[in-house]
Amino acid sequence: MTFATDDRTKQSLEQFQRFDVDTKLGLLWFGYLDIKEQLTPTNQTSAQETAAVFFDQIQAMPQEQQLQAQRDIISGADNDISHSYRSLSSSGKLDLWLRLAQGMEDGRVIPVPQDYQPPAETNDFVNQIKQLDFEQRINFMRSAVIEMGAKS
Repeated sequence: MTFATDDRTKQSLEQFQRFDVDTKLGLLWFGYLDIKEQLTPTNQTSAQETAAVFFDQIQAMPQEQQLQAQRDIISGADNDISHSYRSLSSSGKLDLWLRLAQGMEDGRVIPVPQDYQPPAETNDFVNQIKQLDFEQRINFMRSAVIEMGAKS
């Protein structure tokens, strides 16, 4: 399932999928920073509650495990956290990543290192994303995170 319906958003999603796990994690963080001022939670209450429970589980982990959990979700690892993620609704998945980004921002979740710079090969991707309007960016984010998690 994808929410990316226009060619520019689909192209951005295809490009994102080619990056390694840590690059994807960094790009999700920078994507959140780029749109956070415009975000207004409108998810269903059940999706928010489920995402909150999942976020609380990750937040309770030691920082290195928090990072590994995020990597496992992105890579589709065959483990409990990745399988649990896969069972979330698309709204719940997006809500979880927004909660993780907020947790990184306020220190509840292991942050992206302050000196982190995305690899040079992401420059074209970043420029492409900056050309998308807000709705396209949300559709990109939703499409990117819906495919994450264990595949079976």
